[in-house]
Amino acid sequence: MDTIQIDGWQGRLGQGLAPRQLLATLYAAKDMRAKEIAKQMNCSPSTINKQLESARYNLSMHPNYIRTVRGLCLEAMRRGIIAPLVLALLVGGGQVQQMRPVRRPDTPRVQTVARIQRLEEAQLAA
Repeated sequence: MDTIQIDGWQGRLGQGLAPRQLLATLYAAKDMRAKEIAKQMNCSPSTINKQLESARYNLSMHPNYIRTVRGLCLEAMRRGIIAPLVLALLVGGGQVQQMRPVRRPDTPRVQTVARIQRLEEAQLAA
């Protein structure tokens, strides 16, 4: 699988974003503004805004449209499209130790049983 790496971030190609959209999303994840991203990618800020808008549209589901660039970055991270390089190296490394769940001491379990009985008219008369 092909990846793009820029300044501590890694992005995966072929996961729903075009290469330019992925590159703009990676720069946005670095907390760069459209003008700064445009300088890095040698294009205009309006082109960057269109790339980010297309990326938001591609990653959003119909009722939950992603409204902000921050939401785009969070959704891309949730789907595993982008990741900080340190995290990507940890996950990609061969020796990852499994963490065992914390076991709490067994607490005594108490069960309360309530018994409801229907009285018939014959029982009431007696």
